[in-house]
Amino acid sequence: METGRVTVERVGGKSTVTRSFSKYPLKFILPNKVGSAGTDAVWIYALTYGGGIVSGDRISCEFFVGNGCTAVLTTQASTKVYKSLGSRCSEQLLEARIGSDALLVVIPDPVTCFSTARYAQKQVFRVVANSSSLLLVDWITSGRHESGEKWEFQLYKSTNQILLVDDDDRPLFVDSVLLEQGSISSIADRMLDYQVIAMIVILGPKLKNIQNQVQESVKRLMSDQLHMPYSGVRASSNHAKPNSSSAFNNKPQLVASCSPFGPKGVGVVVRIAATTTESVYKFLNHQLSGMESLIGVPPYR
Repeated sequence: METGRVTVERVGGKSTVTRSFSKYPLKFILPNKVGSAGTDAVWIYALTYGGGIVSGDRISCEFFVGNGCTAVLTTQASTKVYKSLGSRCSEQLLEARIGSDALLVVIPDPVTCFSTARYAQKQVFRVVANSSSLLLVDWITSGRHESGEKWEFQLYKSTNQILLVDDDDRPLFVDSVLLEQGSISSIADRMLDYQVIAMIVILGPKLKNIQNQVQESVKRLMSDQLHMPYSGVRASSNHAKPNSSSAFNNKPQLVASCSPFGPKGVGVVVRIAATTTESVYKFLNHQLSGMESLIGVPPYR
């Protein structure tokens, strides 16, 4: 059952919310203006009553971004997923249709699953080939560090699909992340001390410059990161040769990869693993700072 719907259309030459509906446990906040007056972008804040998603919740949202419009979907804080009651799984579905020459920016704070939580989300974006633009950030932290919880939830699954609406919903991009406690090894064992994983998807003509900048930036960042342990060893007094142990102890606090997808590299996907949430916020703010001219303020400022 649908719990939320937002429609953005051009009215008087500006992106305007022409329909907004939500019901418990979901609520939308639509500020009058975010950023400079000259920016044509609608901001939508999605939040839940009680500050999080309760065991067994089912949230289903639909967004329509009309031709030539710009919309930003974000949150006010991390999405908390509370402890599961028995085997009940909380679920969230987001479906969005992005029109021609339109831009949808999805920049939430991370999902934080409590101990024993079970959570699955699916996000489906229908776009017009070579015309629609999409920026998507999807990320999760290891849990409530202040309570000593690190990767102690039972299940997390996130699926993202980008479909070509003008080509019978042919898939352009499909991605799925599954983290589940195993009988042989725990999630924490497999994450090797990394506490955050994130994905950025950048697609469409309005974001081509951002794509190019992020690709070059990630390439430089990782080139520098991967050389750091060795420069530290060479500077030591005994001039010892680098070895696997020293490289492991000096592993980067943040690692990232960047890959094109789709025909002629129409989109780019960035994948990130980090030891702290703060380092990912900093990374996102720096890499996406060029979005300010499109949405009024830089993401994650």
